[in-house]
Amino acid sequence: MNQILDGKALAKAIQAKLTTQVQAWTPQVGRSPGLAVIMVGNNPASAAYVRNKERACDRVGIASFGQKLPGDTSQNHLEGLIAELNADDRVDGILLQLPVPEQINDVTLLNTIHPDKDVDGLHPINMGRLVRGETGLRSCTPFGVMQLLQANNIDVAGKHAVVLGRSILVGKPMSLMLLEANATVTIAHSRTHNLSAVTRSADIVVSAIGRPHFLTSEYIRPGTVVIDVGINRMATAAGKHRLVGDVDYEAVGPTAAAITPVPGGVGPMTVTMLLHNTVLSYCQRSPELAHAGDTLLS
Repeated sequence: MNQILDGKALAKAIQAKLTTQVQAWTPQVGRSPGLAVIMVGNNPASAAYVRNKERACDRVGIASFGQKLPGDTSQNHLEGLIAELNADDRVDGILLQLPVPEQINDVTLLNTIHPDKDVDGLHPINMGRLVRGETGLRSCTPFGVMQLLQANNIDVAGKHAVVLGRSILVGKPMSLMLLEANATVTIAHSRTHNLSAVTRSADIVVSAIGRPHFLTSEYIRPGTVVIDVGINRMATAAGKHRLVGDVDYEAVGPTAAAITPVPGGVGPMTVTMLLHNTVLSYCQRSPELAHAGDTLLS
């Protein structure tokens, strides 16, 4: 194994910088950045994710305006809540924790969030800005992947990148960000013929398919950069669970040029980019800070 891409360490460094910046800017603006996370129902995994995000906000100095609602909350109530948060000057970012109960239309709700407070980067306007190469809030997971590549001096320009998965959360924006960085991009998915031949042609493979240990050494040629976005719960012999990625780390790691571990790779970067987007929105909405947002990651 040549290089382990440590997302945990990079996330810690970026969060430390964000903390310093927020501490300096809060007195100028007269308030700290604010993030509202909306969770509907009591999904245990969602509750854990929300707690993690709230703790991260506390570390950086972002005020949390959490909204934890019962599972029978109506669509109309949620749309009204989002409208209130859109109008709340204390709130710079709004995030709808997915999944939501069956009676809720999540697409409608995501589109109700104001694009400038859409810190998940999923609003059609922000996706359109990404397509056009314009400035906007970027989808957190693929944005985190790009930061991880850049921090480890992995230049994607001119490289062949294969992205496994075509979701609006990861696959599609990931492909667009790689294309924006001058990679040649192939999107592969469950109906791709001869998938191993496609992935073995790649210089960079990004997997976001949600299938534990799917990518074995058969799919990855030596010298490939492997980015594992998958987070899967796998049962152990002791009857417990552990987190594993889409990639068979033990089989692929020894010959990969670089690889992300699970956990500790892309996951911490996703949360950190959420914090970054919240602070970026805060900067853009505060005349006192002018172009300060341009320097957040420099």
